[in-house]
Amino acid sequence: MSKAKRLLDILMFANAKRKFTAQEIADEFKISIRTVHRYILDLSDMGLPIYAEQGRNGGYTVLSNRLLPPILFTEEEAVSIFFAFQSLNYYRNLPFDTEISSVEHKLYSSLPNDAKVKVDKIRSYIAFWNPKRTIDTPLLKDVLEASIENRNLHIQYESKSGMKAKHIRPIGVYAHDGLWYLPAYDFSKQKILLHRVDRILSILSTENNEDEFMNLEEWFSSNEVKRPIQLHVLLSIEGVRQCKSVPSFEGLVETKEDGTGYIDSDIDQGEIPFITPLFFRLGKDARVLEPKELIDGLRLKAEEILTMYQGNN
Repeated sequence: MSKAKRLLDILMFANAKRKFTAQEIADEFKISIRTVHRYILDLSDMGLPIYAEQGRNGGYTVLSNRLLPPILFTEEEAVSIFFAFQSLNYYRNLPFDTEISSVEHKLYSSLPNDAKVKVDKIRSYIAFWNPKRTIDTPLLKDVLEASIENRNLHIQYESKSGMKAKHIRPIGVYAHDGLWYLPAYDFSKQKILLHRVDRILSILSTENNEDEFMNLEEWFSSNEVKRPIQLHVLLSIEGVRQCKSVPSFEGLVETKEDGTGYIDSDIDQGEIPFITPLFFRLGKDARVLEPKELIDGLRLKAEEILTMYQGNN
């Protein structure tokens, strides 16, 4: 058996076993202890994170970052991976951006020269364009891991109305228009709301859940927000009362001490045609600051009314 094949077999054994002795490897592969130690050094040089424990009960322990066995790609498969990488170029932050860069570097280095030329052309001629955002999202990986591990979060969240503490149960993250969004169950509002991940200033604490909850895939298959757009509206006292009487807005209205209030939340872009009549009816009791599409819709309705009555005394 070749040395490369033997190293691969020992690598797979070490990854599966996690903790083992040189004698166990020697017995498994019918080789000497001295050869085992030499192979372990070779695997360590290749990047397998192995910790050696000395003493009577010593042995080897594979640390948390496992190495996967080598995967053989065809040239077209390798090039297709770089094609997929292109779609990520317009996001300032990714959950595993360091690891993605490492994968890209390793894969590119292993390609023959003609394949590298093809990859370079892909980078020059294909783009998945999105607005280039300069907003940092430092807690992206943390909230993703909290979603996967079924943990609640106590966070400091900054909206346009100021900073507030929130208790949420995240269900996943997704990217849209160059930004990252976190749908999460808000315990105070008792409903799933959408949060901008870049507006999460800090994670104050976490807590585990025993029960299962909706995940992102299930949420996408429901009728929740899919194409987020910012809704920012200033409300008079009457505007607050009217909006709270609408089920879809009830949980979004924030009321101030003087009875006035505001809405500052993300909604589905597809909802704009349906909410335009409501805000038109509210008139001066609701001043829409965002989105522009809603403002344009209100102006169009006002112009239609004015046109209808032009020329009347």
